[in-house]
Amino acid sequence: MENFKFFTNRDCEFFPCHKVEDESKFNCLFCYCPLYALGDQCGGNFRYMEDDTKDCSQCLAPHGANSYDYIISKWPKIAELAKTQIFSKHQ
Repeated sequence: MENFKFFTNRDCEFFPCHKVEDESKFNCLFCYCPLYALGDQCGGNFRYMEDDTKDCSQCLAPHGANSYDYIISKWPKIAELAKTQIFSKHQ
Protein backbone atom coordinates (compact mmCIF):
# COMPACT_ATOMS: atom_id res chain seq x y z
CA MET A 1 0.00 0.00 0.00
CA GLU A 2 2.94 2.33 -0.53
CA ASN A 3 2.92 2.63 -4.31
CA PHE A 4 2.63 6.41 -3.98
CA LYS A 5 6.30 6.52 -2.94
CA PHE A 6 7.67 5.50 -6.32
CA PHE A 7 6.83 6.58 -9.87
CA THR A 8 8.76 6.16 -13.11
CA ASN A 9 7.81 8.20 -16.17
CA ARG A 10 9.45 6.43 -19.09
CA ASP A 11 7.49 8.65 -21.51
CA CYS A 12 9.27 11.77 -20.29
CA GLU A 13 11.55 13.22 -22.94
CA PHE A 14 14.25 13.67 -20.27
CA PHE A 15 14.06 10.15 -18.80
CA PRO A 16 16.30 9.41 -17.11
CA CYS A 17 17.50 12.91 -16.28
CA HIS A 18 20.55 11.48 -14.48
CA LYS A 19 22.84 8.63 -15.51
CA VAL A 20 21.94 5.49 -13.59
CA GLU A 21 22.82 1.82 -13.80
CA ASP A 22 19.26 0.51 -13.48
CA GLU A 23 16.48 2.67 -14.96
CA SER A 24 13.83 0.45 -13.38
CA LYS A 25 14.87 1.84 -9.98
CA PHE A 26 14.74 5.50 -11.05
CA ASN A 27 12.09 7.43 -9.11
CA CYS A 28 10.52 10.39 -10.92
CA LEU A 29 8.21 11.34 -8.04
CA PHE A 30 10.35 14.33 -7.09
CA CYS A 31 11.21 15.48 -10.60
CA TYR A 32 12.08 18.90 -9.21
CA CYS A 33 13.79 18.29 -5.89
CA PRO A 34 12.07 20.04 -2.96
CA LEU A 35 15.42 19.96 -1.13
CA TYR A 36 17.05 22.40 -3.56
CA ALA A 37 15.95 25.32 -1.41
CA LEU A 38 17.86 23.94 1.58
CA GLY A 39 21.13 24.84 -0.11
CA ASP A 40 24.07 23.06 1.47
CA GLN A 41 21.76 21.44 4.06
CA CYS A 42 19.97 19.20 1.51
CA GLY A 43 22.27 16.23 2.06
CA GLY A 44 22.60 15.46 -1.63
CA ASN A 45 25.58 15.22 -3.95
CA PHE A 46 25.79 18.76 -5.33
CA ARG A 47 28.35 21.43 -6.08
CA TYR A 48 28.23 25.18 -6.46
CA MET A 49 29.36 26.55 -9.79
CA GLU A 50 31.45 29.70 -10.21
CA ASP A 51 28.31 31.87 -10.41
CA ASP A 52 26.97 30.33 -7.14
CA THR A 53 24.32 28.30 -8.95
CA LYS A 54 23.69 24.97 -7.24
CA ASP A 55 24.46 22.11 -9.64
CA CYS A 56 22.58 18.92 -8.71
CA SER A 57 23.29 17.04 -11.93
CA GLN A 58 25.26 14.34 -10.08
CA CYS A 59 22.70 13.92 -7.29
CA LEU A 60 20.33 10.98 -7.10
CA ALA A 61 18.92 11.71 -3.61
CA PRO A 62 15.37 12.43 -4.90
CA HIS A 63 15.46 9.64 -7.50
CA GLY A 64 16.31 6.48 -5.54
CA ALA A 65 14.04 3.69 -4.42
CA ASN A 66 13.89 5.17 -0.90
CA SER A 67 13.83 8.81 -1.93
CA TYR A 68 10.32 9.40 -0.59
CA ASP A 69 11.38 8.53 2.96
CA TYR A 70 14.53 10.65 2.64
CA ILE A 71 12.63 13.72 1.34
CA ILE A 72 9.97 13.37 4.06
CA SER A 73 12.70 13.14 6.72
CA LYS A 74 13.92 16.58 5.58
CA TRP A 75 10.42 18.09 5.50
CA PRO A 76 10.72 19.85 8.90
CA LYS A 77 13.70 21.83 7.56
CA ILE A 78 11.72 22.79 4.44
CA ALA A 79 8.76 23.86 6.59
CA GLU A 80 11.03 25.93 8.83
CA LEU A 81 12.54 27.64 5.78
CA ALA A 82 9.05 28.49 4.50
CA LYS A 83 7.98 29.80 7.91
CA THR A 84 11.11 31.95 8.13
CA GLN A 85 10.43 33.45 4.69
CA ILE A 86 6.79 34.17 5.51
CA PHE A 87 7.77 35.72 8.85
CA SER A 88 10.36 37.98 7.24
CA LYS A 89 7.79 39.29 4.71
CA HIS A 90 5.46 40.43 7.51
CA GLN A 91 8.04 42.45 9.45
